[in-house]
Amino acid sequence: MADVDPHPSAHEVFVGGAMADVDPSPRCRWGGCAGAVRRRAGRGAELIPVAAGGGRGRRVQLLPGQSVPGEEAVLTLRYVCELPLEPDGAARYVLPTVLCPRYAPHRSDGEDVTQGVLRVPQQELPYTLSLSATLQSPHGINRVLSNCPLTPLSYTARNQTTAQVSLAQAPPWDQDVELLVYYTEPHKPSVVLEAGLPGAKPGSLMVDPAVMVTLLPRAPEAVLAQSRAGEFIFLLDRSSSMTCPVGSRDLFPQRINSAQETLILLLKSLPLGCYCNIYGFGTEFESFYPQSVEYTQQTMAESLQRVQLLQANLGGTRILEPLRAIYRSPCRDGHPHQLFVFTDGEVENTQDVITEVWRHRGTHSTGWTPPALPLPSGLCVPPHPPCRCFSFGIGDVVSTALIKGIARAAGGSAEFITGQDRMQPKVLQSLKRALQLAVTGISLSWDLPPGMQAQLLHRGPEVIFAGQRCLVYAQLRGQPQVREQNPRPGMPPDLRPPDTPMGGVTLQYGIQDQTYKETLQFSLQPQDGDRLPVHRLAAKLLLLEGAVDAGSEGARHWALEASLSSGVICSLKAYVGVDMEQGQPVQGPLVRWDVPQPDFFREYAEMIDCVSIREIPIDRVYERPASRVRLDEPNHYSIFGCLSRDLHAAQRMPEKSPLLRLVSLQNADGSWDLDPQLAAVLGVSETDARERIPSAGVTPSIWATVLAVVWLHDRAMGQRDEWELLEAKAVGWVRDRAGARLSECLKAANA
Repeated sequence: MADVDPHPSAHEVFVGGAMADVDPSPRCRWGGCAGAVRRRAGRGAELIPVAAGGGRGRRVQLLPGQSVPGEEAVLTLRYVCELPLEPDGAARYVLPTVLCPRYAPHRSDGEDVTQGVLRVPQQELPYTLSLSATLQSPHGINRVLSNCPLTPLSYTARNQTTAQVSLAQAPPWDQDVELLVYYTEPHKPSVVLEAGLPGAKPGSLMVDPAVMVTLLPRAPEAVLAQSRAGEFIFLLDRSSSMTCPVGSRDLFPQRINSAQETLILLLKSLPLGCYCNIYGFGTEFESFYPQSVEYTQQTMAESLQRVQLLQANLGGTRILEPLRAIYRSPCRDGHPHQLFVFTDGEVENTQDVITEVWRHRGTHSTGWTPPALPLPSGLCVPPHPPCRCFSFGIGDVVSTALIKGIARAAGGSAEFITGQDRMQPKVLQSLKRALQLAVTGISLSWDLPPGMQAQLLHRGPEVIFAGQRCLVYAQLRGQPQVREQNPRPGMPPDLRPPDTPMGGVTLQYGIQDQTYKETLQFSLQPQDGDRLPVHRLAAKLLLLEGAVDAGSEGARHWALEASLSSGVICSLKAYVGVDMEQGQPVQGPLVRWDVPQPDFFREYAEMIDCVSIREIPIDRVYERPASRVRLDEPNHYSIFGCLSRDLHAAQRMPEKSPLLRLVSLQNADGSWDLDPQLAAVLGVSETDARERIPSAGVTPSIWATVLAVVWLHDRAMGQRDEWELLEAKAVGWVRDRAGARLSECLKAANA
């Protein structure tokens, strides 16, 4: 038996009207395990999806059936999901490179379930990996980037709406394979129409054609210096496990230290006039203030002092009670509630936590009332409410179900920080989204031929924030009344071509006081196929992300029928292994087969023995451009390179980076004071800096702020995602006070 973690890695995946048909082909040769596998009668292979349980994410067990030693078996996986979007609009596809549990849960006796798995050198692994992807988008494919070498992108259509790409060589086994797909017009709405399933039961979810409408409006960025609205709550896991390293090796920084640095950046990036508070939780919880306080220089300084003293000393991981305390606090007029959750573990009551977030999804938003939901009785799907929850999973054993569930319940986003990822850029990008203008007043209207009508499968969005994609699913029912074209004279009636039936959908929305309207035309001849990804995505939305009323027999019957016909799991369905030759359930316990894993620790140890640490050429870790290695630059993922980065991180962690030292000196209004501490960071003396003030009308604070901003662009450009918000505050402050002298200051600072 092999355990597979189907992260958003799939045979077929969808993202906003664009389809990626991915063929990951892991080739496994059965070795000396034939006796164990042969215990399962029959030659047919069985695929048993297991629903999320215990908060450890979803896994799939593969029962390969009877094989003989040395024989190859081909296992085909089909998994449909919506790909997450990166801040720059790219769709991110991730494929785990090793068929083994991504997360290492503990058994009831406390032993790690992977403790007995054989570790072998990379060259002795009994499997390889090849991957090819077919991409489709109605608006064109621009480029594809990866952390692994790729073959050149090959377009299969003249208008560049379809393309193919493959891995140029087998990837290294110490990282996932990642693809970033960039589309030509990512913000243009699109429509995908898919035919129903032939022979499906009338009235079921799978019988009628399904439509997926993609909305990704481009909202103008808010000017941070003018944005004062918002109540920002930071909920930090302070359980004892937060003392562990972020990655799987001891050389990575401790999770609590990374969280402290992130909180400093967050506090420095908030706009004046908003409200904030910080909670810590473990077995018990505590907060900096009884209620959120206004963000001022005094409250910021006090909060920073407390952040420096934070420790992972609150015991276990119980998040439900602090959430309830947060939701009990009174909301403030005109300040939408934004919750940021940081945790590295799992909880016993995952569904209770998600339900709590769901129940309060609209309670901290003034003047917002959820509309009625046009769904079958007992079924409901969350709207996109104005108050949101951003969740961040830290480390390799965090609960996927918890992190994704609370973000989804409150219309936010989920991020995971593992290995060499830096927490700071991911969190600051989420804060940037939280400060953006919202797209409101969203409405969809359909223009269909007589005889057809569209029915939404869930409630449409109420609010979409900048960078947030929204997918709307609907079904088309009825048949269009086709009109014939004007025939050419003498053409027989049976040869007259009919009109191609066309449909239309109009999207209308508002940004501030501006109203926008876009109309999309699409053919009513649906795409045929047996995979039906649009139908299955709609079923997943209703069954996995919606709430089924256990007291409604009609809703239970509808959900069970939709689950069986679509193949999407739900809580009402179980899977049983069946011997297809005998037509009988498989009896007896499952026999475990451990797939060997690469032994990176042994290779690291060997390299430490033969390489002097002082001789290792190392990067400047604190000036890395993103939370992971840039995908648009040539990269070399040797064990040596990973080791050098790890050793360098270990050497640098005890002291603050120059960037963090500079950020720590910034005032709440965005300015800096010209003092010895700032001069030390800038690498000059305070006396020399004061002597270089360009004119008498420029105050020391204006000059210090200009110098600090120039330093950011000159010395920390690679970490711009982490400081662009606090820089926006600084630029706004300087412009208001320097006036016409700003150009003079910039010229002197650059000199």
